[in-house]
Amino acid sequence: MMNLAFILEDSAKERPAKEAFIFGDTRLNFAQVNGAANQVANALVARGIQKGDKVALSCLNLPYFPIVYFGILKAGAVVVPLSVLLKHNEVAYHLEDSEAKAYFCFEGTDTLPMGAQGYEGFTQVDSCQQFFTITGNPGAPSPFGKTETLGMLMNGASPVFDTRQTQENDTAVIIYTSGTTGHPKGAELSHSNLLMNAIMVRDMIRIVPEDIMLTVLPLFHIFGQSVQMNAGVLAGSTNVLLPRFTPENVFGLLLKEKVTFFAGVPTMYWALTNAKISADDISTIAQYMRVAVSGGASLPVKVLTDFEEKFRVPILEGYGMSEGSPVVTFNKLTRKRKPGSIGSAVWGVEVKLVDEHDHTVPVGEKGEIVYRGHNVMKGYYKKPEANAKALRNGWMHSGDIAIMDEDGDFFIVDRIKDMIIRGGLNVYPREVEDVMMKHPAVSLVAVIGVPDEEKGEEVKAYVVLKDGHSATAEELIHFTKEELAAYKYPRMVEIRPSLPMSATGKLLKKVLRQELKDA
Repeated sequence: MMNLAFILEDSAKERPAKEAFIFGDTRLNFAQVNGAANQVANALVARGIQKGDKVALSCLNLPYFPIVYFGILKAGAVVVPLSVLLKHNEVAYHLEDSEAKAYFCFEGTDTLPMGAQGYEGFTQVDSCQQFFTITGNPGAPSPFGKTETLGMLMNGASPVFDTRQTQENDTAVIIYTSGTTGHPKGAELSHSNLLMNAIMVRDMIRIVPEDIMLTVLPLFHIFGQSVQMNAGVLAGSTNVLLPRFTPENVFGLLLKEKVTFFAGVPTMYWALTNAKISADDISTIAQYMRVAVSGGASLPVKVLTDFEEKFRVPILEGYGMSEGSPVVTFNKLTRKRKPGSIGSAVWGVEVKLVDEHDHTVPVGEKGEIVYRGHNVMKGYYKKPEANAKALRNGWMHSGDIAIMDEDGDFFIVDRIKDMIIRGGLNVYPREVEDVMMKHPAVSLVAVIGVPDEEKGEEVKAYVVLKDGHSATAEELIHFTKEELAAYKYPRMVEIRPSLPMSATGKLLKKVLRQELKDA
């Protein structure tokens, strides 16, 4: 028997008064979070939620998220975390596809009306019969008709609950993939998947109760949820929650809370490196922060080296995906780091590179990352055809192309779907982006393939320049031409003030491709 909620219960038993989550002036210890989660579980059971039922959750990085998350798990139900940026039609799709019976949704803000979008989506799905508004003020009424609030749900519920027992392979969480092609798919992650990943992360990064994590990665995404929230709760450390990333907010909390552990995606490290901060503040941050972690996308080597030089804090880069719970490979503290590498396979997981026929490729040659082990999802929910394609021969096929060196360290080359075929020759955008990032005026780059009658596809780069720097498209084309083979360099460069990004900070190349189609 296994229930992921055990990690919260254990920390509440071992260190009840230890601060678990901090948000602004709110500081909740493990006993308080566990008691509140018990209230949610009691209330859900009273309202008919059965073991195995799906319960959706849309919430910013607020203490409500872990309270509801672990409350759902304690009730024996399945958490379906949803992006806070979904529109009502997307919310409806996720609720219907996951067969959610209930839905918790934060009311949102003036600039992010997620509550209104969530409620409208809920009204379109007959099978989802219960809607609970999470209000900023627990005593405030719901702004959406007669719907019940989280405060009303918890009012009078006992803070003591006998957690429903679940099997280790029972589904704990359904994480929806980004849906690069077609509709998003829900990856079913078991209690064992998530517990093993949390244990592995805790041990690899040596997370201890004294650690203070700054959690700005969205908790609805598997990266922040597993690597920070779950691993932090398991270790008994403190999570400082930040709902919205800005360099100023991050710097303020790093200094105020004496943060020891920061995790982010490449665009966050890019923004922090380019933001203005005093030498004294840098020194203070470096005094307390012992390690930083990057994932979610490939970290350009230039960004890594610039950040480490500025803040004197090592970045450990890893690789994962929702289907891998998420961590698959990692740069371990016990091994020498290699800039640009996503590290080696984590404990209990096998990783290899294969060609299009699933044959293992030799060391140093490009191949698709496939893996198997305790981290592999049960499958995509209700998607047998997608499962047959992704989980071939007992291996999870990632869709990512990499190279492995003689030490067993992997280096991401690109996504299979992002690869550009120009005149019959393969061009990997990551390689072009890394070269362009070396230009002193370049701050951020996204390279995609655009349709071309003669070559099939042509290489185009979208570039954001550094503040106070200038460069023309022609200059950047010439610079890249000098560094790359003739078929690889971009023939088109478009300079922009910014690039589209997801809620998790990933560059959205699919938005750039769609712009071209719509033009």
